[in-house]
Amino acid sequence: MKKYPYTEKKDTRSGFGAGLSVLGKTNPNVVALCADLTTSLKMDDFKKDHPERFFQIGIAEANMIGIAAGMTIGGKIPFTGTFANFSTGRVYDQIRQSVAYSDKNVKICASHAGLTLGEDGATHQILEDIGLMKMLPGMTVINPCDFNQTKAATIAIAEHHGPVYLRFGRPAVPNFTPADQKFEIGQAVMLNEGTDVTIFATGHLVWKAIEAGEQLAAQGINAEIINIHTIKPLDINAVIASAKKTRCVVTAEEHQMNGGLGDSIAQVLSRELPTPIEMVAVNDSFGESATPDQLMTKYGLDAINIVAAAIKVIARK
Repeated sequence: MKKYPYTEKKDTRSGFGAGLSVLGKTNPNVVALCADLTTSLKMDDFKKDHPERFFQIGIAEANMIGIAAGMTIGGKIPFTGTFANFSTGRVYDQIRQSVAYSDKNVKICASHAGLTLGEDGATHQILEDIGLMKMLPGMTVINPCDFNQTKAATIAIAEHHGPVYLRFGRPAVPNFTPADQKFEIGQAVMLNEGTDVTIFATGHLVWKAIEAGEQLAAQGINAEIINIHTIKPLDINAVIASAKKTRCVVTAEEHQMNGGLGDSIAQVLSRELPTPIEMVAVNDSFGESATPDQLMTKYGLDAINIVAAAIKVIARK
């Protein structure tokens, strides 16, 4: 099992803020809009350095999406920022009509996604946002795994023409991917080559998959671990190639089982290469108020459950 040491834990929302700050200095067409959560979204540096390109919309998320869509007509590249729940569920009609249907070049940047929002509770812990956004025609959906990858993804999406949903979170997580990485939209990242089982993971669950791989290796099981940072467009070639090799698959995500990464991979395999699959995800449930670690453990989004899913799916070959 390949080792992935890390020297620090950092929150992925800070990776977004760092990437946005770089764009502020390098791309004069980038503008930023926020719905009264500037500090939470780590947009303060952009606001300070480029006040003429920062727009505080207030608690009016639908209005923010409409303004962003309008700005693209003048050649601007708007990055909107608020919590994932308010970035998607609250404004789905505006995103569908004004952004996706119209193919507007809006970057919808969403923090505090999933259960790891923690103590704010179920009303804020959206677990269906990936499903909502990936179903929109033309929408790119990206869910990076750590600070460095979130920073790289933020910079990369400014060069991609078309609507993008960029999802990240609040808690500090291991920062283990290269600081100088080039983020390739739609290109899965091989973390560990294996032969016995494939683990496709996204977002915060990528590090949990690495931990699971180490535990499986101690049992003599060689897991292939792949970081699916782009859920749409999905790297279909990587999915099929790995499934051909290992002949069984586990998916891991901080999202509902319905509509998430697991669904996307299952669709590909059912059409191209029927393969046993187990999904580590939230099973048709809302969250609750607790610490992020407590919630991830209670809802089965940890290395122990990925290991159990791997052993179960291997037995189904």
